[in-house]
Amino acid sequence: MYPPRNFPPRRPRIRENVNEAIRVREVRAVFPDGTVEILPTQAAIRRAQELGLDLILVSPTAEPPVAKAMDYGQWQYEQKKKQHEAKKKQHVIQVKELKFRPNTDDHDYEFKMNHAIRFLKEGNRVKAVVQFRGREIAHVDLGQKLLQRFSGDLASYGQVEGQPRLEGRNCHVIISPLKTKEPAPKKVEKAPQPPLPASPR
Repeated sequence: MYPPRNFPPRRPRIRENVNEAIRVREVRAVFPDGTVEILPTQAAIRRAQELGLDLILVSPTAEPPVAKAMDYGQWQYEQKKKQHEAKKKQHVIQVKELKFRPNTDDHDYEFKMNHAIRFLKEGNRVKAVVQFRGREIAHVDLGQKLLQRFSGDLASYGQVEGQPRLEGRNCHVIISPLKTKEPAPKKVEKAPQPPLPASPR
């Protein structure tokens, strides 16, 4: 039987910008009933605790800093919800690679072009690579022509970043999605008002 191990006691997790962790002298305290007061920090903490709430520093760079009396667990939930919504709206641009050979047939070419169109519509960049094997490296011009044809066929969906580049036994080109312009807001024309009736004399 092993002797019991004495682990050091865990330190309590310090909540940043909450209650006693607030290190400013005074705050603009916002309470649930809508009242806003500039109070010494300790007085604002006591008042929040009397309401069964925490004092949370929500705008530390304001003058004076703004603190809100609310439930800390509810505040954490709202912060996580905001971060989750921001991640959903954020789109990470990826580079999708499509590989060709100098003698790629039309069926394979059309298949990969349709993939490229889908990638560009999703907002991603496309890297088209022509791979040369063995003696195919003597026909670099065929690969460059294929990439130029590919770029031209995608002109309605993407914009080429430079000319085809040869690196080792690979020749590649990168195509970025076209930036869509937001439609201008429509002007609402006011309906003509009927003429006012003439006043009796």
